[in-house]
Amino acid sequence: MNHDSYSNDYIAEILNTVKSVAVVGASANDVRPSFFVTKYLIDKGFTVFPINPGHAGREILGRMTYAKLADVQEPIDMVDIFRASAAVPPIVDEVLALKPLPKVIWMQLTVRHDEAAAKAEAAGIKVVMNRCPKIEYGRLSGEIGWTGVNSRVLSSKKPVMRQGFQSFGVRQK
Repeated sequence: MNHDSYSNDYIAEILNTVKSVAVVGASANDVRPSFFVTKYLIDKGFTVFPINPGHAGREILGRMTYAKLADVQEPIDMVDIFRASAAVPPIVDEVLALKPLPKVIWMQLTVRHDEAAAKAEAAGIKVVMNRCPKIEYGRLSGEIGWTGVNSRVLSSKKPVMRQGFQSFGVRQK
């Protein structure tokens, strides 16, 4: 897989099939990017599990926070990593120990680890690096264009309405 460029179809398929997301590095500080990405995903209807050992046992955005991925008692579809690139290999090892395996490992903007990505892909897990699901969702749903940002997606199709706060679904072909 070429991790320098992802097709819109690849990203859209992930965002349309994932239902639950574990945010590794979630923050209770409302000015941190991991806080507003967590809030956005919750508002879009995803089941979100914040992962932060320093905040475990307390809530972030009304969701119980866990110390590690293995503490989550429900299946996780996607693991969103908000940690430095050097912290990715042990997180991928933790992901590979989960039963069932998540479908996707998503590394946030500036986070990339090619060896860990190859290990996850060898186990059948899709990987996205150096991207933000909040930005990609907004871009592919057309929301980001409401503020004049070029989404690089042209469509005359009406947005797919979902339940939740201003929830438009990711466009499908």
